[in-house]
Amino acid sequence: MTTANTTGTPALTQGARAEATIDLAALRDNLAALRARTNGPELMAVVKADAYGHGALRCAREAVAAGAGWLGTATPQEALALRAAGIGPEQARILCWLWTPGGPWARALRESVDVSVSGQWALDELLAAVRETGIPARVHLKADTGLGRNGCQPHDWPDLVENAVKAQADGLLRVVGVWSHFAAADEPGHPSIQAQLDSFAQALAFAERAGVDPEVRHLANSPATLLLPQSHYDLVRPGLAMYGLSPVPDVGSPADFGLRPVMSLAARLALVKRAPGGHGISYGHHYTTAGPTTLGLVPLGYADGVPRHASNTGPVQIGSTWYRVAGRVAMDQFVVDLGGDTPETGDEVLLFGSGERGEPTAEDWARACGTIAYEIITRIGGRVPRRYVGGLRG
Repeated sequence: MTTANTTGTPALTQGARAEATIDLAALRDNLAALRARTNGPELMAVVKADAYGHGALRCAREAVAAGAGWLGTATPQEALALRAAGIGPEQARILCWLWTPGGPWARALRESVDVSVSGQWALDELLAAVRETGIPARVHLKADTGLGRNGCQPHDWPDLVENAVKAQADGLLRVVGVWSHFAAADEPGHPSIQAQLDSFAQALAFAERAGVDPEVRHLANSPATLLLPQSHYDLVRPGLAMYGLSPVPDVGSPADFGLRPVMSLAARLALVKRAPGGHGISYGHHYTTAGPTTLGLVPLGYADGVPRHASNTGPVQIGSTWYRVAGRVAMDQFVVDLGGDTPETGDEVLLFGSGERGEPTAEDWARACGTIAYEIITRIGGRVPRRYVGGLRG
């Protein structure tokens, strides 16, 4: 255990088992810091995956109120939920990029959702929906410049672009965007970065020669927004950075980039008890007490999003002291070995926060689990209530 300099932990709501506190003022400050850093391009607030676990609707509304003109979603269901909640096209454009055959193309058109097209099958289904609804589509053509995931391969790009331009000439759609996504922008100097910059420039040049005049050309994710100004074009798409975590922790901390983590996760001790030495803890007895000690039970587990890989490694703070998970993380709970300390049942346990009070951060959890901070925050499940503070919208 490690003693930290802290003045205390955020107060949990009375009676709460556990709670994720979402600091919307920090979210706004992060957006302002990112906007100042890019100095010109528009900003898309990426709110896919329930805003990286922070709550898509609340974060989207806050981002729009703070001046973000674009929202980014992965699935059409995410985009349509935002429209259904009242975020209209006059407030923000919404882009959806992860389509599968038979998707809700017609509904997306009726709700003024911008759609990404990566292949001819998608263009064909989209055009069928345009003919059904009579509503021209707003299309972003996505090029695979080297990520090897979504996006159109260079050998198929000319046909896709030319077919989209023909549909545009027929009044069925407008190509409003050309875009792509980096594979390794979080690894400065990686050879794929320049290769993708070059490939994107070539794909864009071909599209423009073919008759595409896009509103926005976009390539920059969070790490590129912070580190690669040559990739900013007309629009940047910060995701993790918007939520105050560094996408390049080996390059700089959130504070180094003017960011503040938005989410804190806390729980209450459900039980404090004495145990003898040699006592096995949790499933499989992968931890055994070294001597007589005090155990604390934390009522969060992998069903709440606490990684099972945090077994024997995940850090928590109680009062001003750090402890580690003792034994395996179970579905609903885990144990900490408190040594000679004697907190009380009901005391607060801070799993992670901004670090400003000396507490563990999501990055500390990521390192403990051998993963990335993206996974730590996005996996916090719906069984954990979100409490919003510092919002413009109440």
